[in-house]
Amino acid sequence: MKKNILVSIAFSCASLFLLAACSSNQAIKTTDGKTIVTDGKPQVDEDTGLVSYKNAETGKTEQINRDQVKSMGELDN
Repeated sequence: MKKNILVSIAFSCASLFLLAACSSNQAIKTTDGKTIVTDGKPQVDEDTGLVSYKNAETGKTEQINRDQVKSMGELDN
């Protein structure tokens, strides 16, 4: 019984560690020279052409037109 609990705890800890590693900050560079730091990876909606992201500074979910985005990439944390 104790072995099953220990295995469950170890699996849970490993899962949380992997999820935390996947949520790194990203940078969106716009065509007008601004850099937006996001919390997690931005999502691109191919139908509308909008990029949705959570602003790392304000914590709010925002959107920007894809044609205003010059580049997107992961920040070195």
